[in-house]
Amino acid sequence: MTARPAIQRRPPPLLKSLGHVEYEPTWRAMQAFTAERTAETPDEVWLLEHPAVYTLGVAGKDEHLPRIDNGIPVVRIDRGGQITYHGPGQLVAYLLLDMRRMGLSIRPLVRRMEGAVIDLLAGYGIESRGRVEAPGVYVGNAKIAALGLRIRNGCCYHGLALNIDMDLSPFHAINPCGYPGLEVTQLADFGITDAQELVAAKLAERLIEALQ
Repeated sequence: MTARPAIQRRPPPLLKSLGHVEYEPTWRAMQAFTAERTAETPDEVWLLEHPAVYTLGVAGKDEHLPRIDNGIPVVRIDRGGQITYHGPGQLVAYLLLDMRRMGLSIRPLVRRMEGAVIDLLAGYGIESRGRVEAPGVYVGNAKIAALGLRIRNGCCYHGLALNIDMDLSPFHAINPCGYPGLEVTQLADFGITDAQELVAAKLAERLIEALQ
């Protein structure tokens, strides 16, 4: 009887914890990594936190910009989607992946990213879901995680942002992700007190599994 060849799993992405880093240099580093990568370049997942900043996607409309001058800068960037907010107490995971090598298109990748967050939240006893018409993860009607990607030459960058324990008031000055009146929430609102580093480790584990 001929033995079947063992199924070989792809090497998992390299995990890099970058800590608290400015937005624009990190964005430029993602662009450079993607432009310079080859067919052999390992995929990477960057885990980090940004100081307060709004980011506006390529299709971003001025009507969604901050309605007040709160001193938070707005950076126009190259991901999809509208405007969102990043700040201390929010976990950001950037996925630098060769989608062609993985055999993944954009929608299945987004579903996997959402699934990793949904699984993480389920571990805390929080029921959540994704929305086909509005990517992200929601607890009830409130958004707890935002997603946005840029595809270039079959590879992606940008990723997801999960609200952990942050000042949510800057969201109130914008139409989050282009939706007027969209509620936002965070882990702290559900009594979760795990350190951000622990949440990052748990999310990384689930993302790696989802990407295999």
